[in-house]
Amino acid sequence: MNKIIKNTLILTVITLVAGLGLGFVYEITKEPIAQAKDAEKKAAWQAVFPEASLDSFEEVDVDGKAAEQVIQDLGIKGSIDEACKAGEDGYVITATDKEGYGGDIQVTVGITADGTVSGVSILSISETAGLGMRAKEPAFYEQYQGKQTEQFVVSKDGGSGEPIDALSGATITSRAVTGAVNAALGYYQSVFK
Repeated sequence: MNKIIKNTLILTVITLVAGLGLGFVYEITKEPIAQAKDAEKKAAWQAVFPEASLDSFEEVDVDGKAAEQVIQDLGIKGSIDEACKAGEDGYVITATDKEGYGGDIQVTVGITADGTVSGVSILSISETAGLGMRAKEPAFYEQYQGKQTEQFVVSKDGGSGEPIDALSGATITSRAVTGAVNAALGYYQSVFK
């Protein structure tokens, strides 16, 4: 019986020390991680709106009801994560499509005051190397830039909208990126236009 109590106390002490250690490391790294994510987000804003100065960006609250309606109308599984006013130039909207081949794909889309897509930056993607990960290449995401449209469609799927050429061997990824861009565009049209 003494051996059981001794082993229980040893395991309790080990667990307590490990838990305190993890908590300590979390507290130390929490702020640098938050700063790195904030810097990454601001770099994406600047990438999709290069003509706007970094201090002209102002975050605005996302209208949850409008965002939900846009996602529902588009028929995608996704979300509108963030919206930001880029001075008088337009808006930056971050959206996620949850139907990528490897999971969620999060993009930041710059939309000028007249509804033209000024740029697309991919924030989060975990697709197949050499196939879906090519969505991060300018040859793919620059297809959206400079276009003023109600929505985009992957050309091989047909439908109405501005056609986007799918990545070879990564149609699911192409659809998910297009879905996220459409979500951002739809939110802009619904809330800011």
